[in-house]
Amino acid sequence: QVQLVESGGGLVQPGGSLRLSCAASGSISSIYVMAWYRQAPGKRRELVAAITNGTRTTYADSVKGRFTISKDNVKNTVYLQMDSLKPEDTAVYYCNADNDGRPWTTGSWGQGTQVTVSS
Repeated sequence: QVQLVESGGGLVQPGGSLRLSCAASGSISSIYVMAWYRQAPGKRRELVAAITNGTRTTYADSVKGRFTISKDNVKNTVYLQMDSLKPEDTAVYYCNADNDGRPWTTGSWGQGTQVTVSS
């Protein structure tokens, strides 16, 4: 099993930046993909960005060019650098670790961290 601890959420003004961190522990070697999801009020949870153990990345169209996902294998931590933040980025952001291509059913989830973009 994998345990995930998230940090870095908070309140930021439009156009600002924020970096989220997700520290993984446990069965680290079994992780295939790590990803960030978000869920805004009244919306379903959606994929924001993902990175494989081979460092390939995927981004939602809404965040391309603004968000960057990266990882530090020494620290077993995945980051989400968020730049040029918009009010519509406001959501609870969740970290996910997947080991079999089924993140929604068998993946591990962090507790979520609130990101609020407002003037």
